[in-house]
Amino acid sequence: MGIKDFIEEAAGAYAADKALEAVDPDAGFLAKAAAAVAGFEGVSAIKEHFAGEQAQAEEAAPQDDAQGDDGAQG
Repeated sequence: MGIKDFIEEAAGAYAADKALEAVDPDAGFLAKAAAAVAGFEGVSAIKEHFAGEQAQAEEAAPQDDAQGDDGAQG
């Protein structure tokens, strides 16, 4: 886990906390903690989802190296 990943997940936790405050200004500590955990984990889930989509797109894309090149130069 790199610093970039940690910063992204911390930003997700902060955003979820602020969203909860906007909806319920009198939210308790447990509600805020639950929102922060959900935001932290939500960023990870979103990143995994998009990484999977990117991997599928790369598999579906034709590769130029494999088309019509037998590796011989001459």
